[in-house]
Amino acid sequence: MCRTVPLCPDQVLLRGAKLQNTNWVFGLVIYTGHETKLMKNSATSAPLKRSTVDKQTNNLIILLFFLLIVLCLIMAVCNSQWPAELHWYLSLDGESGGAMVAWDVWAWLWEDLSVFNFGINFITFIILFNNLIPISLQVTLEVVRFIQAGFINNDINMLYEENNIWAMARTSNLNEELGMVKYVLSDKTGTLTCNIMEFKRCSVGGNIYSMSDGSVQDLIVLVESGGPGSDMARQFLIMLAVCHTVIPDRDEGRPDSAIKYHAASPDERALVEGAQKLGFVFETRTPDYVEVDVLGTKERYEVLNVLEFTSARKRMSVIVKTPDGQIKLYCKGADTVIYERLGDSQEFRDVIVRHLEDFAGEGLRTLCYAVADISQEYYEKWKNIYHKASTALQFREKKLEDAAQLIENNLTLLGATAIEDKLQDEVPETIASLLKAGIHVWVLTGDKQETAINIGHSCHLLNQGMPLIILNTDSLDETRDTINRHVVEFGEQLKRENEAALIIDGKTLIYALTPDLRKDFLDLCVSCKSVICCRVSPSQKAEVVELLTRETGSVTLAIGDGANDVAMIQKANVGVGIAGLEGLQAACASDYAIGQFRFLARLLFVHGAWNYSRLCKVILYSFYKNICLYVIELWWAAMSGWSGQVLFERWSIAMYNVLFTAAPPLVMGIFDRSCSAETRMKYPELYRESQSGSHFNWKVFLWWVWLALVHSVLVFVLPYFSMTQDVAWSHGRVGGYLMVGNMVYTYVVITVCLKAGLETDAWTWVTHLAIWGSISSWFIFLLVYSNFWPVLPMAPDMVGIYLQVYSSPVFWFGVILIPLSCLLLDVTTKTMQNSVRKSLTEQVRESEISNKDVSKVLDTKHR
Repeated sequence: MCRTVPLCPDQVLLRGAKLQNTNWVFGLVIYTGHETKLMKNSATSAPLKRSTVDKQTNNLIILLFFLLIVLCLIMAVCNSQWPAELHWYLSLDGESGGAMVAWDVWAWLWEDLSVFNFGINFITFIILFNNLIPISLQVTLEVVRFIQAGFINNDINMLYEENNIWAMARTSNLNEELGMVKYVLSDKTGTLTCNIMEFKRCSVGGNIYSMSDGSVQDLIVLVESGGPGSDMARQFLIMLAVCHTVIPDRDEGRPDSAIKYHAASPDERALVEGAQKLGFVFETRTPDYVEVDVLGTKERYEVLNVLEFTSARKRMSVIVKTPDGQIKLYCKGADTVIYERLGDSQEFRDVIVRHLEDFAGEGLRTLCYAVADISQEYYEKWKNIYHKASTALQFREKKLEDAAQLIENNLTLLGATAIEDKLQDEVPETIASLLKAGIHVWVLTGDKQETAINIGHSCHLLNQGMPLIILNTDSLDETRDTINRHVVEFGEQLKRENEAALIIDGKTLIYALTPDLRKDFLDLCVSCKSVICCRVSPSQKAEVVELLTRETGSVTLAIGDGANDVAMIQKANVGVGIAGLEGLQAACASDYAIGQFRFLARLLFVHGAWNYSRLCKVILYSFYKNICLYVIELWWAAMSGWSGQVLFERWSIAMYNVLFTAAPPLVMGIFDRSCSAETRMKYPELYRESQSGSHFNWKVFLWWVWLALVHSVLVFVLPYFSMTQDVAWSHGRVGGYLMVGNMVYTYVVITVCLKAGLETDAWTWVTHLAIWGSISSWFIFLLVYSNFWPVLPMAPDMVGIYLQVYSSPVFWFGVILIPLSCLLLDVTTKTMQNSVRKSLTEQVRESEISNKDVSKVLDTKHR
């Protein structure tokens, strides 16, 4: 007889799966070709993340493009309106050549060709000035970011030696974004804690039994005695050993070997191991039954149905047939979910609530346990309903949930468990450092409120005496009134950092995130130093991150270790995954992966701050050096009748960004640093400078553009006027425009390379090689390139130019005078800033160089 069988993820064997507890299966190959997991994942576009600096750079490039168009239009107009009679040899006037007969023809043609000439001139100037837009910048940035990512991947100080997990930069586009983080939103379990669960306590029959003081042995004695309460205690321990999806594993060649439990969750493994220590040993699982060794006696429980745990249900249930033929439903889950499904007149209901609060107050993870007796008739009826729901082709999840609601009610409370999940190493110190750096830390967890608050105190997220704003409401109106009351209480301090913390549960968060309340709720959150969201689902985590990122405009970082954290990791500006015990889902979906939470401090304070400062300098310097050279063509055009004549030789122009000025920004972006890594880790306050974005904004950009324009004027005007009569030698011989062009080009290369050195904070041998090597490369290039013709069929107009340039006293005098004249303004400005408006980072840098105590600088700054 044919019967319908539900197909769900439980029946799908992925590639590489191993069969257990069975010798053979019938199977059907599904999801092949383009429907394979690999192809589906490749077709799914991951969220495209771009850094704040990258967005600003793109805006600047767009602005420069429009300025380029306007500049070229103006120059084309100037060309068309240029009075030709100023230079008779360029005039079309017939008197100059005595050809009056042709003048009428020229006048007739000129009227038709003027528009055409305007277009040609416009295109000429576009070609002439296209290098104002630094195309080479994108190549430089990609190389720098790639190498910076390599530094992160190979940082020995971020190696988690216990599991041999190195930090990994899964993208290089967000390196500088790590230096601008304002909010860190963290999961708790596995992120702040070790995710290594250990069964610690339980509450049964109104009494607490602890593993640490040995009182748990009293529970075993109670079960063996058969006295009052023994039946409840036995049911509780049976439930620990039966209500789960753990798979036992034992060496087949050694029947007496220890059982190794494989569980999807560390919680379940800890509970099963706890039951094992109490004499209720889970030994065997098959698709139809489980076997438990109960104090030396084997008992078989037939598994009828498993209602699995989900983040929405927050509970799981198992329907079993006991050895004596009874049908029971065992249900475990969060206290809020279990208590609303209990029957009337529960004897230990209030006592267990108090015990749960005590457990949570100690930072322990809690679960409630309940049982229900199911009659055979009711079960058969419910089984049909559940089967129809499980085989439904539409709205299966909703129908399964409705079916589960029919049987998961009228429960009898058995007890509760408490599991310990210790904090990872250096978590309190890391969070304290983040707070000192001006970073707000939010914790988004599915744990009980009391547990989350206790963990908050343990990890120094909450301080003793800190006011706690607790939002626990049951309706939208109550939530609105509570939020509005707290908003009014803050008064003028709203949206400013206050020494307070906000704690909200998942149910209240549903109301707080409604469209009419979310703005006030967010204002309340950003007014607090810390925020803890308890009993939240993965979708709520993502919604909170998205709201904070969108409304504040600040850089957010989400960090987690499990699949339930993937959504929020992808919503944040920067996603960090921890490769932990819950798998690699979070790490694979993240932008950066680390082994433990403590490495986040070094990732931000060292790599983030360094990368931000380096990339800002690279971007500003790239704009500067292009403007400095190519705007000279504008000054030359004003002197050459807006004709489009180029001052520099074409291959010299092409090699400017490729050879002569390529190394300084690369070295600056890779090796430059203001403070050592040790200092940045010791003094997190230094992070605030990069966090504020002070190194790259419109004001800084305009200042660099102004300097580039000033330098270009000086570099052009001084050689131009020195060569007004074309006299560059004592014998009176003259040079041509290429003589002046190569002189100007030399001064530009020297000036921009020295400018790179002026902006460099850490001089290394690589820095010296890049700067002096770039300058030397131009001199060598000019020598070699001037001898190409006629050996190579190129650059005939450059033949012997090096002799003209290198033999001119005027040239060598300018090599010293002109770059120093250009950089005099930079040196003066830098000196004044370091004397009058010295930044905290600059003060610390000077203290490091002079081997002074850096802490004194910070103490003085704070006072």
